[in-house]
Amino acid sequence: MSLAHHTVLVVDDNEAVRTAFDVLLSLHGVTVLTAANPSEALATLARESVDLVIQDMNFRREATSGEEGVALFREIRTRHPDVPVILLTAWTHLETAVELVKAGAADYIAKPWDDARLLTTVRNLLELRRAQTESRVMQRQRSEARAALAQDFDLCGIVYDSDVMHTLVSMATHVAHADVPVLITGPNGAGKEVIANIIHANSSVRDKPFLKVNLGALPNELMEAELFGTEAGAFTGARPRVGRFEAADDGTLFLDELGNLSATGQAKLLRVLQTGEFERLGSSVTRRTHVRVVAATNANLRQAIREGRFREDLFYRLNVIELEVPALADRKDDILPLARAFLQPGFSLAPDAERALLQYNWPGNVRELQNAIKRACLLSTTPTIGAAALNLPASAPSQTADEPVLDRASIEEALERARGVVAHAARDLGLSRQALYRRMEKLGLKLEPGRAQGG
Repeated sequence: MSLAHHTVLVVDDNEAVRTAFDVLLSLHGVTVLTAANPSEALATLARESVDLVIQDMNFRREATSGEEGVALFREIRTRHPDVPVILLTAWTHLETAVELVKAGAADYIAKPWDDARLLTTVRNLLELRRAQTESRVMQRQRSEARAALAQDFDLCGIVYDSDVMHTLVSMATHVAHADVPVLITGPNGAGKEVIANIIHANSSVRDKPFLKVNLGALPNELMEAELFGTEAGAFTGARPRVGRFEAADDGTLFLDELGNLSATGQAKLLRVLQTGEFERLGSSVTRRTHVRVVAATNANLRQAIREGRFREDLFYRLNVIELEVPALADRKDDILPLARAFLQPGFSLAPDAERALLQYNWPGNVRELQNAIKRACLLSTTPTIGAAALNLPASAPSQTADEPVLDRASIEEALERARGVVAHAARDLGLSRQALYRRMEKLGLKLEPGRAQGG
């Protein structure tokens, strides 16, 4: 990195020292400003744009304690917290310099200094300051872009800070008015339903019905009845019932876990998407509906097509617009904002808890993070939640595409919350029902007699 176009302020009462720095740094293109005492230094900082300060610890011939240097450093940190400070110190002040580095000083250099080391230190600090400045500019631009988006659209309370999510949310708001199907893909628990909410809330039918169907929670024999309705006598105990397509007429229908739809259901869904026509189970009367379909899946539908489990024509009918929600591990900038949003009132996160949250890879995505914060608020004995209360693994476990690794306690808690309904517990943990059964078998977990197993 070139040192040119940077400004360094040298603060030392010794003119020879100031001159030496001026000569050395100027040879490398640095603009050097000098000050003989703290008041001159602070006045210069108030007047000029300075990238780095190199300051002595004493500014009077009779002074030896270093107190003046400490006072100047603290004043610079207060007034100009972003400006890095290098301390010039004699061996008698080494302990004080080390303490100031702990308090935020960028580095210290002993007198007499080594020119090569000094130049390396200056170059590294200026590069770091440039990177930090660019980062702050990007953060400010991101914040302004998010604020502008939130002002123009209903974002349904979504919390994010990453660029990838801002792009996704922006796309969701812009396709909302298009009367075409949308396919939302991504892992379980990543936030696909929130994106569906945003699409409906900003659509031309936002005041019309918005119905949701979790296809993964429905047995195949009930799925078609749920979607298209039934007539009396369609099956044992069947009564006339309006299906979701009929109930959502002129509105939006969100079909979650699309990959679970049966072959017959896929054929009927394709038909209603193409023609708007359907029949209730047990009826020959053709009905019409106009529904905007938003579908979501964590399955690889292209692979399912190759294996003959999903219709290719239905895929392309639904995939007019595809929005992919990334895993939480791929958008770490969102972890802490989400965690803070999930905290109960009166709670905060300790620094070690924040580090633990960032180090974990969240195989269960946002849903797992929400559960972890909820659990920590219940277990923490203080308003400040530490890493211990989070009870996260020290290192992220390996995972398969459809089966995040979860500890025994998390699964037991999910089953308890779901009152033994495996489908509900699986959804809570970001698993398929089959994946949860496999995990329970590996851990030797069995449902208590009389507890529900389906869902």
